[in-house]
Amino acid sequence: MWQTLLYSCTGGAAVLYTLYRWVIPTAAQYHSGLALIWHDVIVERLLDTLTRSTRPQRILGVVQKKATRGDPCSVVKAIDQYCRHEEWAMNVGDEKGSILDSVVSEVNPTNVLELGTYCGYSTVRIASLLAPGARFFTLEFNPANAAIARQVISWAGLEDKVQLLEGASGDWIPKMKERFGIETFDLVFLDHWKDHYLPDTKLMEKCGLLRKGSVLLADNVICPGAPEYLTYIRGNPRYESRYFRAHLEYTKVEDGLERSVFLG
Repeated sequence: MWQTLLYSCTGGAAVLYTLYRWVIPTAAQYHSGLALIWHDVIVERLLDTLTRSTRPQRILGVVQKKATRGDPCSVVKAIDQYCRHEEWAMNVGDEKGSILDSVVSEVNPTNVLELGTYCGYSTVRIASLLAPGARFFTLEFNPANAAIARQVISWAGLEDKVQLLEGASGDWIPKMKERFGIETFDLVFLDHWKDHYLPDTKLMEKCGLLRKGSVLLADNVICPGAPEYLTYIRGNPRYESRYFRAHLEYTKVEDGLERSVFLG
C-alpha cells in the first residue's frame, strides 16, 4: 500500500514538474493571454513565495553575480539570458531592444524621457548610447522597483547619466520644465502602464514638451496592448507613425513598437 502510494506521489510530482518546466512554458510561447498569466502571475508568485524575494530582487542578484561592474553590455546580456532561460520578465527584451537601440542611435537625442523604469534594463540600453551631455530622465511609480533599478544602473556604471524620478508620470510631466529646465524632449520611450500611454502623451502635448521632430517610441502596443493610444497616434495628423513588428519579450507572441514623430 505504501509502495503504491509512493509510486503515485512520485508519478504525480513528475507530471507536475513536466507541466511546470516544459509543457505550459512551451504553450505560453505562442499564446499572449497564457504567457502573461503564466509568467507574470503564477510563476512570479510561486518563486516569490519559495525564494522569499521579488522578481526585481532576483534580477539584481543575477546582475551582481553575472555582469561585469561598469559594463552596460554585460548587464543587458545577463538580464536577457536570465529572462529567456530562467525567469521571464517584462523588459523590452533582446529582440525589441535592438529596435530601441537603433531608434536611439538614429535620433541621437539630447533630452530623453523614459516612462516606466522597472528594473532599469531599457534604461541601461538607452543611457549607454547617449552622447556626453545628454539628459536622461526615467520615471518609476513603484519605490521598490526604483530602488532595484538604481542599483542595476549603478552596476552598469551609468548613474551619472540617468536621473531616476519616483512617482506618477501624471505628476512629474507637468513639472519637467520648471524643476529641470527641460524645454522639449527629443525622444520619449513609453513602457509603463499601457492605459497611461494616451493620457500621458496628451499631457506632454499640453505641457509643450514635444517639438517638431520629437520621437515617441511605445512598447507592448500589441501585447498586452495599447489600442486607444494606437488609434489616437495613427489617426492624428500631428504624428507620423511606423509600426515595428516583433515579439513579446522572450516569447514568440506577436508584439511590437510604435515609433511616432511629432510634426508640430
